[in-house]
Amino acid sequence: MNAPALHIAASIHVLERGWLSSNNVLLFGRDEVAMIDSGYVTHAEQTRTLVRHVLAQRGRPRLDLLVNTHLHSDHCGGNAALQQEHHCRIAIPAAEEEKVRHWDEDALSYRATGQRCARFTATQTLRSGEVLRMGELDWQVLAAPGHDPHALLFYCAQEGVLVSADALWRNGFGIIFPELDGQSGFAEARATLELIRSLEVRTVIPGHGAPFTEVDDALEKAFSRLDYLQADPRRNAHNGIKVLVKFLLMERGRIALEQLPAMMREIPLLRITNERHLQMDDLALARWCVAQLEKAGAAQSDGVFLLDR
Repeated sequence: MNAPALHIAASIHVLERGWLSSNNVLLFGRDEVAMIDSGYVTHAEQTRTLVRHVLAQRGRPRLDLLVNTHLHSDHCGGNAALQQEHHCRIAIPAAEEEKVRHWDEDALSYRATGQRCARFTATQTLRSGEVLRMGELDWQVLAAPGHDPHALLFYCAQEGVLVSADALWRNGFGIIFPELDGQSGFAEARATLELIRSLEVRTVIPGHGAPFTEVDDALEKAFSRLDYLQADPRRNAHNGIKVLVKFLLMERGRIALEQLPAMMREIPLLRITNERHLQMDDLALARWCVAQLEKAGAAQSDGVFLLDR
């Protein structure tokens, strides 16, 4: 059976990206061009090229406003490059304002995850309950804690379109990060899914993967996965460790096996997650992670290096 056809307003242009970057959503208004999320820092030049191409197609000279659903590195890593090129305004969740102002990489999670993000300047903030005009459409700003405590959704009731970031994918959602270091996240993720279910959504533009219309099925899968993770928090920890190491592997291409135990210990969130949930020694944790990534077909070991697949 073919999937239902997508019907998205002509003012919305989705750039579906592959990992490590989040999708980018461009919105073309009469007076300005906005974009939601900017990908990872190592893809910044690719992001700039893609944005230039779409702008040229539409006969527009520049990007005026860049909006972030949340400040994980794969969603805001292109901010600095785009700001430098277009002198665009940047809007971020209000709770992150001081962290960005002082560029506190510990509070912003980049040091905790071993990931990178080029410094940028935020010019405005967004709070749940506000309405943002982008692409000649009104977008409700809605809080979406769970994956990230300060994440936001953007919902256009007129078009039935939801920009869901990592709160809802076609087959799941992003890691519930707060639970990795002992904070509450499962209940918040469930409340966010319930919020999405209460909206009249016809099309979801997720943070990763293609836009989709099978909203009810996606929600059913998301609730089922959340039940599975919440029944045993170690499952979320296992997933978090694998995803974080896979992210680093994709960025680097390969990691020396003899260096992996120390590398995992030196990344704060990996160390904390192991201490709270797994209690493995460094070597055992590294070997477990390699075996899990190989089993999933996400990596391959040649005896010297762990190689990305």
